[in-house]
Amino acid sequence: MSLKHVMELYELMDSIYVNGEAIKEYLHNIDPAANIEVKTIQGESGSTDFVRVLLKGKNGKSSGGNAPTLGIIGRLGGIGARPEMTGFVSDGDGALACMAGAAKALDMALKGDQLEGDVIFTTHICPTAPTLPHEPVPFMNSPVDISVMNENEVDETMDAILSIDTTKGNQVCNHKGFAITPTVKEGYILKISDDLLHVYTQSAGISPVVLPITMQDITPYGNGLFHINSILQPAVATTSPVVGVAITTESVVAGCATGATHVTDVESVVRFVLEVAKTYGANKCTFFDEQQFTHMKKLYGSMSHLQTKGNEVQAHE
Repeated sequence: MSLKHVMELYELMDSIYVNGEAIKEYLHNIDPAANIEVKTIQGESGSTDFVRVLLKGKNGKSSGGNAPTLGIIGRLGGIGARPEMTGFVSDGDGALACMAGAAKALDMALKGDQLEGDVIFTTHICPTAPTLPHEPVPFMNSPVDISVMNENEVDETMDAILSIDTTKGNQVCNHKGFAITPTVKEGYILKISDDLLHVYTQSAGISPVVLPITMQDITPYGNGLFHINSILQPAVATTSPVVGVAITTESVVAGCATGATHVTDVESVVRFVLEVAKTYGANKCTFFDEQQFTHMKKLYGSMSHLQTKGNEVQAHE
């Protein structure tokens, strides 16, 4: 169970003083040899620390193997909105789940359960992020631009990506727990992966819950279109398939709300992403049907323009 790591990291992250180095120290206490990088980026309204953890697989590419690499991204604006809000915010669950996943994976490897392929965990740590007006409830903003986040969180070696993001501020997925999205690749919203649905039922113990997404949601921020949140922003920065893992609730909860983290729901997400990591690296889980995708592109052409801000926006820049 990964609940221990979720609870310990929650206590560590619930502080105005927390930073990337504190997370690195926590993970190094599990495995002193863990491959962890921390980078501080300054933005217009503050700074944040990007954390990257490379978990090497038995047949991972970083060691000269050929097993596919899974990226697990903790998407968020910030883990705190101080001084406006006091404490760890709902939006921080993505970072919490991602780093708890890294902690559990490191612990597993030390106990002899090394995964087949490499897994890269990336997120960022900011306890003093700004907020942003949004309907039906306010968003958490970030001190750095979304393009900077993608640059530091989306690694070109990731062959597929799970993007974990708190997704409670909506009225379209009223389920307490977590949901997954259809696969997004190069501007296409594809069929939901049967393999991921199977992993969901096994790890969650319930029927799969799917987060509905729209064309607006898979376009970049800054184009004037409505987005349910930033869960699929990694998809605009890669040709690899991306699936959102949304931490959800029955009620509408603002991203900047405090006291709204349910550690058991976060732990469920950690188990899900690690089960995907086990099967994906072993080539027993696919995010999309390559033949179907190739056929669709032949029929309808490239949709990669949806990964850009669009002609009208570009014309005014």
